[in-house]
Amino acid sequence: MRRIAILNQKGGVGKTTTAVNLAAALARMGQSVCLLDLDPQAHATTHVGIEPDGERPSIYDVLVRQCPLADVRRDIGQGFSVVGSDLNLAAAEVELAGVVGREVILREAIESDAERPDVMLMDCAPSLGVLTLNALAATDEVFIPLQPHFFALHGLGKLLETTTLVSRRINPALKVSGIVVCLYEAGTKLAHEVISEVESFLEKSRGTKVPWADAVLFETRIRRNIKLAECPSHGQTIFEYAPGCPGARDYEALAREVSGIAIEKQDRETAGV
Repeated sequence: MRRIAILNQKGGVGKTTTAVNLAAALARMGQSVCLLDLDPQAHATTHVGIEPDGERPSIYDVLVRQCPLADVRRDIGQGFSVVGSDLNLAAAEVELAGVVGREVILREAIESDAERPDVMLMDCAPSLGVLTLNALAATDEVFIPLQPHFFALHGLGKLLETTTLVSRRINPALKVSGIVVCLYEAGTKLAHEVISEVESFLEKSRGTKVPWADAVLFETRIRRNIKLAECPSHGQTIFEYAPGCPGARDYEALAREVSGIAIEKQDRETAGV
């Protein structure tokens, strides 16, 4: 099972859009996928058509009340399941403040769960608190959605510093494996400059011991597309709302690229590399 956290502490960069639609695209390819919504805003939950009303169990109950994931997970079809969130999750930061081992509660819940999907995607909150630490402690990989703007580069550096700290102290297996360029506009000079800066930065990291030493900048660019902005209000993924639009084609391409990385990694391990 691949565990992938979709993470960026900056809001509005396409994080939830990527988590939901990448999960849906992988499920459409025949993989079993579980999406965990770890954001108190519950945008991923709403995006897939589940009302975060606080009346049904959510990821809050898993983290605070030791509720099994099986009691919270909801099957929404095509091998796609969701562990939803709601506003109660905002209180988890405070309620877990004095709990010993609070950073590994999610990891223990996942490891004790009988279900093993092919891919587990975690939509993280745009902050670096206890909820995000739980995701980083429980995951193997981090995907970073990046809007090609100047300040996004500054935020990327801070985020990578955080992964370094977590890998040293909590989760030695943690790796940043991919950066996804979102809200891409091919005609802008700035977008090309930012992408060039990221490529140069990643190249300088090759062969070092940092968690992003093997990270790739995905070739697929998620273009700015109004349909991607519209579909959450209808409680649908892009494949349900506008399957022929550029946004749907981009996330299909990203899913193929992500799956290709998985195959390549497995081949290296098989070969003993």
